[in-house]
Amino acid sequence: MGPASLQEESMSKSKEEEMESYRYLLQAGSLLENTLQQVTVPMSIKEAGGYIEKQVAYLSGGRGEDSSVIITLPECSAFRDIPEEALAQVFTYLTLIPRTRQPGVKFIIILDRRLDTWASIKTALARIAASFPGNLHLVLVLRPTSFFHRTVTDIGFRFGQEDFMLKMPVVMLSSVTDLLKYIDENQLTSEFGGTLDYCHSDWILLRTAIESFAVTVKDMAHMLQAFGTELAETELPGEGGTLERLLESHNDKYRKLKEAIRSLSREGQHLLSSLETTRGDSDDSQWDVKLDWETVHRLLNQLRDMESAFDGFFDKHHLKLHQYLQLLTYEKSFQEMESCLERLASQEGELSTHVDTLAQAEQALKRLDTLESFAQEVTSRAQMVILHGHQLSAGHHYATALIMQRCNELRHHCDTVGTALATKRCRLLQTHRLLLSLDRAQTWCDDGAYMLANQLVEKFQSKEGAQAALKAIESFLEGAPSLVTSGAGVLALEYEAVITPQLQVKMDKTFEKHAAVQQMIRNRQASLRKLADKHVRPVQLVAPRAENPPRSKSPIFSPKHADGLKFTFDLPLPGKRMSRKGPNLRTIEVIHDYRESRSCVTYGVEGEDSPDVLKRHVMRELIETERIYVEELLSVLLGYKAQMDNPLLSGLLPPALRSKRGVLFGNVSEIYNFHSRVFLQDLEGCLETPEGVGICFLAKKENFQMYECYCQNKPRSDALWRQFSDCAFFQECQKKLGHKLGLDSYLLKPVQRLTKYQLLLKELLKYSTDGEASSELQGALTAMLDLLKSVNDSMHQIAITGYEGDICELGRMLMQGSFSVWISHKRGPTRMKELARFKPMQRHLFLYETVLLFCKRREEHGDACDKTPSYGFKHCIKMTAVGITENVKGDARKFEIWYSGREEVYVVQAPSVEVKTSWLSELRRILTNQQRLLRDEAHQNGQLVERMQLSPPPCDSKQQRASVSSEDTESGRSSPDGQRRSPKRQLNRRSWPGAHHSVSVSEGLEETSGIRDHHSDAQLVNL
Repeated sequence: MGPASLQEESMSKSKEEEMESYRYLLQAGSLLENTLQQVTVPMSIKEAGGYIEKQVAYLSGGRGEDSSVIITLPECSAFRDIPEEALAQVFTYLTLIPRTRQPGVKFIIILDRRLDTWASIKTALARIAASFPGNLHLVLVLRPTSFFHRTVTDIGFRFGQEDFMLKMPVVMLSSVTDLLKYIDENQLTSEFGGTLDYCHSDWILLRTAIESFAVTVKDMAHMLQAFGTELAETELPGEGGTLERLLESHNDKYRKLKEAIRSLSREGQHLLSSLETTRGDSDDSQWDVKLDWETVHRLLNQLRDMESAFDGFFDKHHLKLHQYLQLLTYEKSFQEMESCLERLASQEGELSTHVDTLAQAEQALKRLDTLESFAQEVTSRAQMVILHGHQLSAGHHYATALIMQRCNELRHHCDTVGTALATKRCRLLQTHRLLLSLDRAQTWCDDGAYMLANQLVEKFQSKEGAQAALKAIESFLEGAPSLVTSGAGVLALEYEAVITPQLQVKMDKTFEKHAAVQQMIRNRQASLRKLADKHVRPVQLVAPRAENPPRSKSPIFSPKHADGLKFTFDLPLPGKRMSRKGPNLRTIEVIHDYRESRSCVTYGVEGEDSPDVLKRHVMRELIETERIYVEELLSVLLGYKAQMDNPLLSGLLPPALRSKRGVLFGNVSEIYNFHSRVFLQDLEGCLETPEGVGICFLAKKENFQMYECYCQNKPRSDALWRQFSDCAFFQECQKKLGHKLGLDSYLLKPVQRLTKYQLLLKELLKYSTDGEASSELQGALTAMLDLLKSVNDSMHQIAITGYEGDICELGRMLMQGSFSVWISHKRGPTRMKELARFKPMQRHLFLYETVLLFCKRREEHGDACDKTPSYGFKHCIKMTAVGITENVKGDARKFEIWYSGREEVYVVQAPSVEVKTSWLSELRRILTNQQRLLRDEAHQNGQLVERMQLSPPPCDSKQQRASVSSEDTESGRSSPDGQRRSPKRQLNRRSWPGAHHSVSVSEGLEETSGIRDHHSDAQLVNL
């Protein structure tokens, strides 16, 4: 099944689940609509025209016999003025309230006309008969209390009783006491002598709130259904940005609807509370309040059900959109990785494994190393994409099948490329071994030939000499390469996969040469054995005539030896001209000098203490300790840092430590990634070639700067560890890891590792003999020592306090150290006591390319283990206006730093002469660079100054001195610079800003003739 069909199938399944939730939402909305129709009055109190608020008639909540609902018409002088339509609406609204909940309920009307007339009663009864819409069970009329109106009412009712009784049952009551015969006391309000509590204004407020709540619930149901329909009909865009905006819009609307539902729920709960307070504890009275409570409670439950259905539908829809966005992002990552892998496969296909020479094989292996490095990077990224796919799959993504197919495709691509590269590496390594073996065999043959050529003839004349020669030959044969001893057939079987026609020709030539050398060795051995078995008369050595001097064709002999013996033999040697004796033979004529003995070429078997063996031992130690270091860093990351997110251990982790993992661990993750993914693999590639280690360190020199950040954070990390070292979280993690040492010991590993590198590099350098490799190792050692110094300097720099500017803008720190400092001024208002004049100040100096900082060391307050030094900033001088005097009388450790033409002189005493020498060297370098820059500027701008046609200023009678001077320890005077600057040079210097400022500070050195006592004429001040 293809990706497109898989995606369509997954999408259709997700759509079905979403539509099922949508149908459930519609069903919940329909149920809410039905509930609203069942429990709410289809007419609002406002439609009664305000007559209910005027209390024309009201529902007190009382009931008569057969649970008939009582409607009371109190005394109202304006009853006859109420329009028929308005009265009908009042009766309709009042009867709808109980009829909605109890269809078929009966009604009793209490008509209070105690202060009215028969005419009013007659009119009211007629209007009630015409307008009352409900099942009227009984009309109880309280007749007028006055004698006249009562008599008129009795007469009128007696004659018109039949008309009223035909329409509705009417009972005339003389008093409230008669009313109690028909209705219980607890069902009547206080105006009729009852105990039923009723407040018309409260009833109006309650009915208005219930109706408003019902209308709001209905509107909310419509809004939820409308939004659900909008979500269900949303088309999925094909662009990630559009989809993100759509998700944000839906979330916005969802949050607003949820807030409205919560507000409505609070309103309903408040309404329920009010109804419960009004209802009280009685079960027989106030039936209408109980029904209202049930209505509101039912509506709230229906609203919750619809909210739950809407939440379920929105969650599914939102999950579908979110997963679709994840799928789009994953597809984009997959396409990018597939393109990278295809490009990698193309480059792999272009790499040829057919090489004919050792140099070609090494070049191909270098190209393969580069390609494998790129492949490793691409594969790592592909693994991240695959891991992302597995995470999506584990999260029950609807397109799991498609995602897993993509993961399998990427994994297949990676495996294919990795297998192809591994196969090519195997072929190239095998070819390289074959070519190297052939080259060694060729070298061995040449060495054998030269060994035979250099054996001294005069030693053969004795038995001991012949035996020694035989022994030398046997020793040489023992060191024969395995390639030539195994034979051509075995070699062909071993390297069958890589042998090309060109390599086969080379192999044939090698074995032919080996056979020739072997034959020569056998001939020599036969001759020597004969000499060893019998006594041979010594050969008479006769000096040849001068006019026919012997020729020396052997490359290891000099033609200056005019006397000697010679013998010749035929031998195929490389680099010689072809002899006339045959196409494949060359004649070597060897001269043996009997005056000066020549030592033969020796072959030393590599012993246990050879530099190469020791170098490999150091290399193995470097790699093994690097592996252990990487494993220890990984244990810290997995066993401590990752466990801070473990919910099972969250109770053991102090809350204050939860947000400070960056302080505790620093950039350990960055260090681990560099060593595990890059540096360890580079070192492992140098196992057989230790001379390449220097290149590894130099190539990754910039990466080691991350240790500077780690070391700068280490004091904060240590302080945090001391604060929380006893917490149960660290003890539990240490127990799980099985570590004998605590976390602080493992956090010290990066610092220890940094110092270990320079020790191992020194060992490698000690056993290295190759000049180029030694130079690279020396460079690597220098780089690591510089890094240690830089780390140490940075630790001091971050402790500087009180410097107003940004100290990072000063650039890289060159040197730092503690000194004793005296400071003097030629002129100044400050006068100090004689006793304090020679007392030095302890200052810590920080040297940069542009400035020199003077600071005072202070100890921070705290416990002994928490004390850390800080450096309070005191003074700063610019290097562009500085001069130095290297030697000061009285102490070899002292030197001067003077400022602005010796206006300020700082006598600095170093801890040792070596420290003084290193500081002076760095200061000279800075000042020399400044003078060179000044000369370049003056040279470049000299013509411009000449065009300005300025006359040169008069020469100062004082000679100008160089910025660096050396004071004579005997006389105490500064030595002058041997040259005077020309007026033109002075003009150039004064014409440009900065030049005069930096050069003129050295003027007037001869004024220091009284420097024998620097402190006798100067004023000493504190920095």
